[in-house]
Amino acid sequence: MLFGPTALGKTAIAVELAERLDAEIVTADSMQVYSGLPILTNQPTADQAARVPHHLVGFVEPERDFSAAEYARLAHKAIDDLQARGRRVVLEGGSGLYVRAALGGLQFGPAPDPATRAALERRLDEEGVSALAAELRRLDPRLAATTDLANPRRVLRAMESLALHDDAGKAVRALGGELWAPGSRYTHTLVALTADRDVLHRRIAERVDRMVADGALDELRAVRSAGPLSRTLRQAIGVRELSACLDGVITLEGAVAQTRQRTRRLVRRQLTWMRKLPDAATIPVAGDSPGAVAARLAAMVST
Repeated sequence: MLFGPTALGKTAIAVELAERLDAEIVTADSMQVYSGLPILTNQPTADQAARVPHHLVGFVEPERDFSAAEYARLAHKAIDDLQARGRRVVLEGGSGLYVRAALGGLQFGPAPDPATRAALERRLDEEGVSALAAELRRLDPRLAATTDLANPRRVLRAMESLALHDDAGKAVRALGGELWAPGSRYTHTLVALTADRDVLHRRIAERVDRMVADGALDELRAVRSAGPLSRTLRQAIGVRELSACLDGVITLEGAVAQTRQRTRRLVRRQLTWMRKLPDAATIPVAGDSPGAVAARLAAMVST
């Protein structure tokens, strides 16, 4: 399992490692599941996909919401199938919740009630995440303390759990407080890839610039013209910013600057996740080629 911050080059390392191990890659990313936006969601390139089979990438329609619970079911099916065929698995991603969901051991709450979800989504649109977060803090301070109050989806799900019943609230509290508790479904080697912040900030700037140069704006324009994006996908870094550019609200330069800023905030959250990883081998990657890092990882797995 390779976990690390955005813009570090995890996919290139995973491809090199999978080739050395004769493995296939299962991606643990909340936005790479979506079709139609391979540039904006940093999906594997055509060359990388040709070199090594990738699973759970680009299969969800842009208008459909997608959850970690649904991902967990699909990830387990993919991994179980690969292992049944005698294949090794490289699990790679930067979404901490999806990583843990793939490894197993999480208990998800009940399915959302459509009427409750619709009412909360209207409130989220009209009042904003800050208003719902304030209400969550008032109604259940303990649940609020284990919820990312800047993340609209997490706040909505927490509020939804209160509306459903208290058992769901307890499940969400447990999920937030004990996310890396024992109970993995699979025996695995956990690797945290890292680099210092200056290197990460430089790579973030380069990635965002490359994303725009490669056609992310046209990609988003085409997907938006086909219909409304799901609330889940609208949370993807770059979607909100470039949408504002397409709508004439901000300039492309402003959208690029905001995308870089949001990506840096995401990286800070990912680094916080890394500090919670139990028994992870921390591997610095700055200055090394993907092949060199993969060679070190392959040797570590083989010993």
